[in-house]
Amino acid sequence: MPVTDYHQEMAFFVDMQRCIGCHACEMACAECETNGQESMIHVNYVNRAESVQTTVQVCMHCEDPACANVCPADAIHKDEFGVVHSANTSRCIGCSNCVLACPFGVPKKMEEAELMMKCNMCYDRTSAGKKPMCATVCPSQALFYGTREEIERMRPDSVPVNSFKFGKEEVNTKVSIMMPKGTHQLIVG
Repeated sequence: MPVTDYHQEMAFFVDMQRCIGCHACEMACAECETNGQESMIHVNYVNRAESVQTTVQVCMHCEDPACANVCPADAIHKDEFGVVHSANTSRCIGCSNCVLACPFGVPKKMEEAELMMKCNMCYDRTSAGKKPMCATVCPSQALFYGTREEIERMRPDSVPVNSFKFGKEEVNTKVSIMMPKGTHQLIVG
C-alpha cells in the first residue's frame, strides 16, 4: 500500500522535563495492534530512591541508524521518510546486535518471539496523516507530534535538539529533545 498522506513537515518532540510518569503513553502504545499489545515506549525513573522524576524513552530514528548498520540479516531498515522500522519478522534472527549497538538503548529483544521490537513512530497512523498514539494521550505534552514552528511557539524558552554526542561519535536523529534555548547539541558522557 503506497504512503500518500505522510506529512514530512511533522516531527516528534520529547520534553523530558514535562514527563509526569503517568504511563498513558505506554498504555496507548500497547493498545496498538501492530505491536502485539506490547508497549514500544518506556517510562523510566531517573533515580527512584531520591526523586519522582521520570523520563520517557522512544526510538530517536537516527539518520544513520546503528541498529540497522549492525544487523547481519538486513532485517531493519530506514524508509524514505526517516522512520527506522522494527525488525522484519521474516528476516530477524534474534542476535541482539541492534540492542547492543543503539546509543539510546531503545531496541528490545522480545525473548519469547526471538525478535527485536521498537517504536516505529506509529507508522500505520503517521503514514495516514494521524499522530502517534503516545503523543495523542500525553496529558503534559512531554510527547508532541507537530511542526517545528508549533513547538517553538508552545515552548518559547526551549529549542528542539536532534544532535547528540556520545564520546567522539555524533548522532543526528529525526526525533528532537527539547532543551534550554541556546543548546545546539546534547553531549552524553
